[in-house]
Amino acid sequence: MSKKLHTIHLTEQERALLHQHIVTGVHSARSIRRAQILLAADRQRSDAWIADQHEVSKATVYNLRRRYCTEGFQTALNEKPRPGAPKKLDGRGEARFTAIACSDPPSGHQRWTVRLLADKLVELELVENISPATVGTLLKKTRSNPGKNANGASEPSAACSSC
Repeated sequence: MSKKLHTIHLTEQERALLHQHIVTGVHSARSIRRAQILLAADRQRSDAWIADQHEVSKATVYNLRRRYCTEGFQTALNEKPRPGAPKKLDGRGEARFTAIACSDPPSGHQRWTVRLLADKLVELELVENISPATVGTLLKKTRSNPGKNANGASEPSAACSSC
C-alpha cells in the first residue's frame, strides 16, 4: 500500500468541532458531508472506503484531503464562494427594462415577447447581447406576468401586471 500524499491528522479541538458541526443540524448537507469525510480520513480510512460510505467520488475525497493539507481546516470544511456570471443589467438598466416591458409593444405586435424585449435591449444599447431566457428571468424577477390568464393567453391591455 502506497503512502498517502495528503494525510490528515486532526487535533482534538478540530475533531470536537467536526462532531459538533455534524450534530447541530444547522449546516448545509455538503458541509456536514465534508466534516464526516474529514473524520473518516483522520481515522486513516482509504479514499475508496470513504467514497463508498459517504456516496461521493474518490476525487472528492482526494480534493478534500488536499484542501485540508494545503489551505487549512476552515477552508476544507466550508465551500468556496461561487460568484456566478456578472449581472447583465444594473439597477438603472433593470428599471429601463421594466419601463420597456410595461410600455406599448412595437407596431405590428399585440404584446411584448421575450425575443422582442431582448432585441429592444440590444437596440437601445443597454446590453451588448442578451438571450430571451435571461429576459424571461428578468421578467420573473420584476414580477411581470404577461401570461396572466390561466389558459396562457394574455389580454393586449394587460401586458404587465407590475405596472
